[in-house]
Amino acid sequence: MHKIIAANWKMYKDRTQAATTAGELAAVLPEILPAGREVIVFPPFTAIESVARVFDGKKGLAVGGQNFYPAPEGAFTGEISIDMLRDVGAQWVLAGHSERRHVFGESDELVARKAVFALSHGLKTMLCIGEKLEEREQGSLYAVLERQLTAFFEARPDGMAGETLPGRLAIAYEPVWAIGTGKVAGPGEVREAHGVTRALLERFVGDSGKKLPILYGGSVKPDNAGALIALDNVDGLLVGGASLEAQSFLQIIGA
Repeated sequence: MHKIIAANWKMYKDRTQAATTAGELAAVLPEILPAGREVIVFPPFTAIESVARVFDGKKGLAVGGQNFYPAPEGAFTGEISIDMLRDVGAQWVLAGHSERRHVFGESDELVARKAVFALSHGLKTMLCIGEKLEEREQGSLYAVLERQLTAFFEARPDGMAGETLPGRLAIAYEPVWAIGTGKVAGPGEVREAHGVTRALLERFVGDSGKKLPILYGGSVKPDNAGALIALDNVDGLLVGGASLEAQSFLQIIGA
């Protein structure tokens, strides 16, 4: 399975800054990107087009949107649509990032509806799942991941069979307690969570579940990226703060 290294720039970088960083990545990645690795950058909405222009035609580089509303258009003040994202060059979207779930209150049902909507309308989707610290300490890891994934798989329309998902859907496991805190889940904790996720995917879609990439996201840095991506069932990394500087992100990509 190919590896995906994704950058979530969150609410950082204006258009000029985003284009500069994207340019630093695009200047070297097509030559050094290991075979079977894909790099996705999720800039703020205002910078998607700037990054897409820089990445255009560069093998292995893609751009995505951090959020969207599951409707073609309408009176949804402050929201953005799939068609708007596609219009400025997005190929991917995030759904259910922990900050959307726990800061903005998005329910499992809404996240599932968004992920299904994006896939149904032609954008590749990275579905984020993960537990809070108290859930981990209570031994609820399996229950939380099962609940979040069940919401998505039960929301799929009949025409979205499991065999149609590889190449279009990725899962990002984010231990909420390790995002932006400097804490990183230990190797055993990551193996456990990714093993649970893999087993659930296979339960829902059979052999197709073996082909869906599972990324780890949670205080990924250049000095821990290699160890993380070497673990079983870790098919990539979702990187926050360490992706804001090109050199730091390049080190992670090459780990």
